[in-house]
Amino acid sequence: QVQLVESGGGLVQAGGSLRLSCAASGPAFSSGSMAWFRQAPGNEREFVAAISRSGGTTYYADSEKGRFTISRDNAKNTMYLQMNSLKPEDTAVYYCAGRTIDGITTTTSRYNYWGQGTQVTVSS
Repeated sequence: QVQLVESGGGLVQAGGSLRLSCAASGPAFSSGSMAWFRQAPGNEREFVAAISRSGGTTYYADSEKGRFTISRDNAKNTMYLQMNSLKPEDTAVYYCAGRTIDGITTTTSRYNYWGQGTQVTVSS
C-alpha cells in the first residue's frame, strides 16, 4: 500500500510561484504513473498534470501549459509540481495521485491512491 503526503502549499500573490511536493511511502511508488489534481470549493476535482513512471512523458491541462512543470524523483519517492505565474483562479486544494500501472490518464477513477491535499491560495 502506498501512502502519499503533499506539502508546499500556501498563500502567494498573483504572479508568484510555489513548489508542491508529494512524498510516497511504500515500494510501489515507482510502479506507475502519477498526477496532480486540484479542487476548488463548489467545483469537481480537475486534472492538472501527469507524469509517466520513468518521468519521460508528461501531460498538462491546457490552462497549466507553460506555467506548471511536473517532475518526479523515483530514488527519493517524490513527485513535484513547480507552479509559476500563479493566478487567483489557481486557488484550490491540490492532490497528488498514483497508479499501480504506467500510462498517462486524466481520469480520477483510474488512480489507485491519493494524498490528503494541500491548500494553495493565490491573492489578487
